[in-house]
Amino acid sequence: MVWQFFATLGLTGLLEVGLVYMMTVQTHSNFGNILVRNVYTAPLVLYLIGGAIVVAGLVAATSYYMLRRQHNQLAKRLATISAGQYDAPILAKQAQASAVLGEDVAGMLEALRQKMIRLQREIERYSNTPVLVAGVTKEEILTQERHRLARELHDSVSQQLFAAMMMLSAVRSVMTAQDPDNAMLKQITTIEGVINEAQAEMRALLLHLRPTTLEGKTLKAGIIALLQELQTKIKIKITWELADVSLGAAIEDNLFRIVQELLSNTLRHAKAQSLEVYLKQIGNAVVLRVVDDGVGFEPENADTTGSYGLSNIRERAASLGGTAKVISFPNQGTSVEIRVPITKEVADD
Repeated sequence: MVWQFFATLGLTGLLEVGLVYMMTVQTHSNFGNILVRNVYTAPLVLYLIGGAIVVAGLVAATSYYMLRRQHNQLAKRLATISAGQYDAPILAKQAQASAVLGEDVAGMLEALRQKMIRLQREIERYSNTPVLVAGVTKEEILTQERHRLARELHDSVSQQLFAAMMMLSAVRSVMTAQDPDNAMLKQITTIEGVINEAQAEMRALLLHLRPTTLEGKTLKAGIIALLQELQTKIKIKITWELADVSLGAAIEDNLFRIVQELLSNTLRHAKAQSLEVYLKQIGNAVVLRVVDDGVGFEPENADTTGSYGLSNIRERAASLGGTAKVISFPNQGTSVEIRVPITKEVADD
């Protein structure tokens, strides 16, 4: 804007001087005398300089306003495309985009929008196509293996942990009755705490190994069943607000799997007292949000430490053409929001 101001200032000054010079030629007056002649209370040259500055300032301000307007409009449209809201009203205003951004830029934005829509459709088509291994789908193989691991862990490790806890409780009761001040009681309490944590890890792992598909249920019904089962196993306050959303089977299975992974993370790491789950449709997108009041963490360090497995959740969201946003602070809980766009074909179905 600075160079434009000075360029306009120079051109305006030259134009004013030229006009004054033409007047002096026509009136056969002295050019220098005209410039220094007082008009009202100041020489004419000061009025010429002031006028040039005002014109240059107006031109620079107008150019700056137009550029800012173009920048804001372009930023809004790019942010809308980045969020996956390809059918948003702001993107449908092609005439306005051409007027503000120019036909070339508006045309490129529209081409980008159409390309993103095509990519989203291809992702959904690929997600709904089963991958076969020796005549069996990959999901069926994974589900069978998860069932087998869950049964073995429940029948062996989980039962052994429960038996160890019962024996320790019996030993502690006997020792407390015989000698309440026994120093070994503190160590037994510590061991009980370790076993309790191991049992919590085992419950989280068994939850993680549940079937990866909804098995004929709707997404809402599957999540409610999962949360109700969780309430029977651990002491945690769970609230949910789930809307009936209709998506492709593969997309619903992936969202269900994301809920499983988030619940598993909450059980293993968050140490939360309450958990909230929301599922709703906002515009042309489905939003899934899981919030807990646990210990929280630093999101930038989560992937490097591997404690929350958020990279897997982000990959699943990206495979659906969506996004995953994580907000967390130490000792202030965690909020994970998954946003998946709905293409026109799915919405029509």
